[in-house]
Amino acid sequence: MSNVSIGATAPNFELECTTGPICASDFKGKTVVVYFYPKDDTPGCTNEAKDFSTLAPQFAKVGVAVVGVSKDSLKSHEKFAAKYGISIPLGADPEAQVIGAFESWVEKKLYGREYMGIDRSTFLIQDGVIKAIWRKVKVGGHAQAVLDAVNAL
Repeated sequence: MSNVSIGATAPNFELECTTGPICASDFKGKTVVVYFYPKDDTPGCTNEAKDFSTLAPQFAKVGVAVVGVSKDSLKSHEKFAAKYGISIPLGADPEAQVIGAFESWVEKKLYGREYMGIDRSTFLIQDGVIKAIWRKVKVGGHAQAVLDAVNAL
């Protein structure tokens, strides 16, 4: 049985981010979108980060923080953010502890080969409670769909 479900308490987390360290308690009484993506500077992940950055002012207007997380290093995140003008904080989780806590470290298959990787997934968390989950995210239109869900809270 999954612990990460709508209505459940979100896993606790601490991350080094491009904007400094963050932790779950920073968002007590607030709303945060945490999304997990496979790799900096790959086409889908770049578009997803750019889409969330473009909509960041609209998320901020309704008091919602957005944080992207992958296994890449902080140095990789900083280069990625600078190269594409990514304005949202990017969290480094090289040991996949936070990714695993959100059950986004999953077995994947590619060309018959099985391996562990990040499920592109997004969590909408309000005052520590998971309000919405998107798994196996398709990038196109996703950031807007998350904003629409935020506005519907």
